[in-house]
Parts: sequence; C-alpha cells; structure tokens
Amino acid sequence: MNTLVSSEQAKILVVDDHRFSRMAAVDLLSLDGYEVLEADDSRDVVKVVIEQQPDLILLDIVMPHNDGFEVCQRLKNDERTRSIPIIFITASDDRNWKIRGREVGGDDFLPKPLDRVELLTKVKLLIQQKRLNEGLDQTERLLYSIASAIEDRSEGGKSFARLEGLAQAFGEYLELTSTEISDLIFAARLHDVGTVCIPDAVLLKKGELTEEERELIKKHVLIGEKICQPMQNRRGVLPIIRHHHERWNGSGYPDGLSGDEIPWMAQIFQILDIYVALTSERPYKLALTPAQAVKTIAEEMEKGWRNPELVEQFTAFIQVTEMRA
Repeated sequence: MNTLVSSEQAKILVVDDHRFSRMAAVDLLSLDGYEVLEADDSRDVVKVVIEQQPDLILLDIVMPHNDGFEVCQRLKNDERTRSIPIIFITASDDRNWKIRGREVGGDDFLPKPLDRVELLTKVKLLIQQKRLNEGLDQTERLLYSIASAIEDRSEGGKSFARLEGLAQAFGEYLELTSTEISDLIFAARLHDVGTVCIPDAVLLKKGELTEEERELIKKHVLIGEKICQPMQNRRGVLPIIRHHHERWNGSGYPDGLSGDEIPWMAQIFQILDIYVALTSERPYKLALTPAQAVKTIAEEMEKGWRNPELVEQFTAFIQVTEMRA
C-alpha cells in the first residue's frame, strides 16, 4: 500500500507537566518510528521549539507554569515556528476551549487518555500537510491562501483537514499511488478556488437561486481550472477541479461527461467531497451521521449520479473506518 508520508526522521515534541502522560505519548509515537522529545513546563517551551525545530508539537493546555493557549499563540506568531502543527491534548471536552484553541492557531485536539489510532492518524496527517506546505512554490502558496480565505467566507470553519485526511485514508484503501493521493489532497484545498470570482450575494444566498445564478456558480470549476493552470508540478489536480461536479449519467457539469469519461480521480474526489459536506454541520443544516451520509450517497447512485462500483468501495471503507462503533 502506498503512503504519502512515513514517520522516518519526523520529530515530535511532547509538552506536558504530567510525567506519566508524557510517557504514554512517547511510547505510542516511538513505536511508530517517530523521534520523540519531551518537555515539561518548567522550561521555556518556545525556546525549546526554536532550538529543536520539531515537525509537530503535542501541547498540554493546563500546566502550572505555562498556559498552552499562550504558548501556541506565541509559536504561531513567530516566523521561525509558525508552520509547526500543534495538537492540544486535554482531559476536558469544554467546547469553549476548542474555540479558543482555534483562535490561537491550534491545528487539532486530542482527549486524554490518548487513543493510539486517533493519535497516530492525526499526527501522520499534520506532518504530511507540513511537508507538503514546505514543498509548495510561491504560486501554490498564494493559491492555498486564496482557498483558505474562500472557506472562511463560505463556511466559517475548516473542513480542509477532514477532506485531506479522508483523501489520504481512502486513497490508501484503494491502493492509489503516492502521486494520486497527493493530487487528491491538493484538490481538497483547491477544488473550489474558482468561487473567488462569485459575488457574495450569490455564493452566500440563503434563498433559492435563480437559473442565472445557478449557471454563474457552475462556472467556478472552469475558473478554478484556469486559476490553477500555473501549477506545473500539479497537473493531475486540474481534471479533479474541472470535473468534480460531473455525474455518472451525464447530467453534471461543466462538460456533461458520463460513465468512464469522467476522470477516475475526479470520481473519487467527488464522493469524498460529498461525504464531508453531508457529515459537516453548517449554519443552515445539522451534520448527518456516517450511516446517514452513506445512505444519501447510495440514493444518489440509484438516481444515476454516482459510479456504483465506487460507491460500493466507499461504503465498505466507511464501514471499516467510521461506523465500527
């Protein structure tokens, strides 16, 4: 099975004033091949990070000498440490803490005691994202910034991480190549970049769209493809951007492709994008459960919109990964 990132040479810093909590995290990460450093809050954590330059930080929130939120904010405001992903670890499930964590630039949360599968999955994804970002050229960095601004405008939250993580996991499940998985992950960030040209009055409209407005929104895939043309090293992303709204029976857009005329990677990405949208909470809707989302996708397949074989594979994947409980 192909993977995009290995744990080889990846360095993780665990910051926790509780010795046994640190030991638990260190043991789990070391077994997976990571180089793990430890720090309690008696030291200047920011200084340690600057000196060691880890690939990722596990940061406790409540410590006697250092406040995890303040440490995170300092690290994210420093050019030398800004790109290092930070996962908060905490025994509290206080929703306000999660909001505060996002405000200061935290990348994710993990509850104590740490679950091995959840820990290693999130660590792998965030290190992968960091390495991808480090490999971006100036054009790609600009496009990523535009895409982030678009998501903030349209959804008020961050679904990129979920979509990227799902792309990684399903890509591995399908045994795609590392390049194909990388293209899916890039598409997760850039697939709707063309909506930058859609007026807020249309894109954020709460009522029913007019026919003219619907046609305007459909153009975002063509605009997005054009915007991303300069990415010379990411040519595989362009067909995903252009064709992720095509339908199996030919009723989609922009080209009305049907069946296997639709690029395979666009078909895969489409089902991932739909699933994340269905299972995400929005101001105008509640999130569906994995089972409800899979049922909705199956109903769309019955309408002729989705590839039956791919829907079957995706359903099996979700049952293994997200419906085990």
